[in-house]
Amino acid sequence: MRNSWRDRPTGSFFSRLWRPWVSLNPFRGRGRSINEPKPVGIRDLMASPEEVAARPERRWLVIGGFFLLLFVALIVRLFFLQVVEYRVSVAAVEANSLRPTTIPATRGMILDRLGHPLAANVTTTEIQLSRAEAALHPTIKGSLASLTGLSVHQINADLANPQYDPYQPAPILANAPARDVEFIKLHPGEFPGVSVLNVSTRTYPNGGLTGAQVLGYVGPITGAEIAAHPNQGYQTNSLIGKTGIESYYEQYLRGTPGTSTLEVNAYNQILNAFKTTQPTVGDSVVLNIDTGLQVALDNYLSTQILFDRSHVDPTSGIVPKAPNGAAIVMDPNTGAVLAMASYPSYNLNSFVRGLSNATYAQLIRQGAFNNFAIQGIYTPGSTFKLITATTELQTGIMSATHIINDTGVFTVPGCLKGPNHGCSFHDDDNSAAGLIDLHTAITVSSDYYFYNLGYLFWTHTKRYGLTPIQNVAANYGLTQLTNIDLPNEVAGRVDSPQVRKELHALNPKAFPTVSWYTGDNIEMAFGQGTTAVTPIALADAYATFANGGTRYAPEVAAGILNPHGKVIIRYRPRVLGHVNLPPSIRNPILQGFVGVVNNPAGTAYIPFHNYINFSMANFTIAGKTGTASNAPKLEPNSLFVGFGPVPHPKYVVICVIAEGGYGSDAAAPVVAKAFDYLHANPVPPLHLGAQLTVPTAHHPKASG
Repeated sequence: MRNSWRDRPTGSFFSRLWRPWVSLNPFRGRGRSINEPKPVGIRDLMASPEEVAARPERRWLVIGGFFLLLFVALIVRLFFLQVVEYRVSVAAVEANSLRPTTIPATRGMILDRLGHPLAANVTTTEIQLSRAEAALHPTIKGSLASLTGLSVHQINADLANPQYDPYQPAPILANAPARDVEFIKLHPGEFPGVSVLNVSTRTYPNGGLTGAQVLGYVGPITGAEIAAHPNQGYQTNSLIGKTGIESYYEQYLRGTPGTSTLEVNAYNQILNAFKTTQPTVGDSVVLNIDTGLQVALDNYLSTQILFDRSHVDPTSGIVPKAPNGAAIVMDPNTGAVLAMASYPSYNLNSFVRGLSNATYAQLIRQGAFNNFAIQGIYTPGSTFKLITATTELQTGIMSATHIINDTGVFTVPGCLKGPNHGCSFHDDDNSAAGLIDLHTAITVSSDYYFYNLGYLFWTHTKRYGLTPIQNVAANYGLTQLTNIDLPNEVAGRVDSPQVRKELHALNPKAFPTVSWYTGDNIEMAFGQGTTAVTPIALADAYATFANGGTRYAPEVAAGILNPHGKVIIRYRPRVLGHVNLPPSIRNPILQGFVGVVNNPAGTAYIPFHNYINFSMANFTIAGKTGTASNAPKLEPNSLFVGFGPVPHPKYVVICVIAEGGYGSDAAAPVVAKAFDYLHANPVPPLHLGAQLTVPTAHHPKASG
């Protein structure tokens, strides 16, 4: 049979496979039985090559299609990388090797009204150390420590300081001695990675104590400050104005930082620098401050406070603590601040040389960084009588010529003793002034007269309202910010039923009483109770009275100069409000203020005649003392506000000394000395250099 396995070609694979099996088969040669199944081999299950057509093209199509898909995917990816995401790819590559850094700009100067520098710049030599080189050569730290006298610990701290740019050498020693600089230059092989760089730092030609709180200081920027100045080019190693003019006019003083792009390797070692933009020097700020007057006022205030701390008050028998104080000189016709002093103070040079943590903590405890002229709030005492007297004449509740009998003790008619007050209010030392009118009451500082006014206003609320005195105080600006161009000014308050409720809500323990009684209105009328104002607000109120009723914003800065000395901004006087002061109101009050200084019965007659060296016949001074009670066993706050020469005042001078004693004993001498200086050294006209036609501008924060 053709299909028998014996009929297969003998040379085939299958014949060779099956032949041994056939030779061993015991049934070989015998016929099959009828029911014996036909054997099936592998060959029977597969078609022969002749029966199946070869199809190699299909395999190639599958393989080719697979590689084609891979190629298309590669092309698409390359397209996205090189076309669609080109900029992102380039930025990623450059970020691996390029590092942008900033070049700090030299700050602009702060000048006085004549253009003399109050805060300038000096170039000093700074020793710096590369972090990468320090890591490669650890012995550099020891060598540098031996040369400079610094500890290795301090050098490590400087290298690890996150405020310094990691791709720039870290500053190790500022204002380096010339001998150290010279040694490094002569032995460069011993100091790999050490560089010497000239840097610009602040200097104070008049000493670091002159106007410290006004000028302010510069320090390393914080993360919060960077967040508060987004997109302005500040970096972690930037310096920024922290207080005073340095802070308020930071946007002008800082200049424009430069930029430099550094090429670095994988180890952050600098390979090259390119794309460098040089920084631009900052603008200079010209102040209304008179340097000579500022130096004198700083000295008068500090000397008086230190004197108070070492001498017994003859009235109380107590040595005043006099923890702080402030003094200001203003031009009442423009609001220009001619001098401003605050004590305790600090030396601005400390922030250039470096301030230890211990010293810094001590200054914080003393309150030295506070500018008490704009941040201290003090009970005003009798200086508040300006407000009550103005209210008296504006409302007509009493005339200026109305006579009352000051018996020394004012008893409230029909009084029922309240929780905070008795029924009787005493003049100082129970002294009775007798028959007096308004101007005499001011001259001798009669409390009785103003007790009576406080009582009258409270018993005539249907006619004059609940807060007539407080309303006039607001017109004078005592309850508002003055908008002076210095940071962190605080607002004062004038006691009232509403203020009592607000204070109680804030601090129930300190202000337990929310009710308002007749005695409260009486105390408020002569500057006691919870009334507390800032020296700058009180000075501005008296400046408003002195000029006839126009309230100006106090102005420390006069203008801005560009680095070439050209005026780019001129600050003009800013009017904040008006007080109605026709001659019928102003003249009687003014007469009383003149009497305070010039009448032998006036409360400031003795200190002024002890400390001035000029005749007041041609340079008449007016003013008001204030002696504001504090808690029991504490000396009163000492205040004096003066202005002159009358009738056309050019200066307002105020001094406040916390717990300093009587106004005539502590504050008045400071003001008298200041006027003595002003008489001998009048404030010169403002000089802004090349006067250009520039627009009137608002101060940086006032415009916001």
